[in-house]
Amino acid sequence: MTAISTDDLLNGYINGIFPMAEADGTIYWYSPNPRAVIPIDTYKPSKSLRPVLNRRHFDIRINTDFEGVMRGCALPRVSEPGTWISEEIIASYTALHEIGYAHSVEAWRDDRLVGGLYGVSINGVFFGESMFTIESNASKVAFHYLIQILKLNRFALLDTQFINDNVLRYGAIEIPRDEYLDQLQKGLKLRRTFNGAVLNEL
Repeated sequence: MTAISTDDLLNGYINGIFPMAEADGTIYWYSPNPRAVIPIDTYKPSKSLRPVLNRRHFDIRINTDFEGVMRGCALPRVSEPGTWISEEIIASYTALHEIGYAHSVEAWRDDRLVGGLYGVSINGVFFGESMFTIESNASKVAFHYLIQILKLNRFALLDTQFINDNVLRYGAIEIPRDEYLDQLQKGLKLRRTFNGAVLNEL
């Protein structure tokens, strides 16, 4: 298998589809119906997370170890023995990161990457891909700061693809594919930039 070109990835996202690898390495494209999204403006951190945020337990960094975040997301999980993040997927998204369309929000402690998430940013839409955590609350804190970046940069849509228990805790909802595609096209018309430096304003 070879990596997906950056052009093919971008064309997929702007048309509402995204790739995932099967166990044998075969890559398929998906367009779920319904589609899971997380409303940006209604997100609120859980009560249990607020003390962790207040203590600033983690050092939050943006795009300092994108591939490291992807490899963390590709690690086996108790609930999910397989992974859809193959070496080809890692190569494809790392190339997309290098030209400015894929980003990571990272939680570090004692100069060690302990959690984070990554996704794709095109104009006013952020397509969340995956997250991982080694230390308790690390990915939750990374997600909290992702939302702050999206709010401060006035993004319109946070796509999270499929509904599951993990995204439900962040307020994910399902909408029909037609409605998603309508929101997607509106968001893509907005001139927005994924600028992590806005966190300095908090």
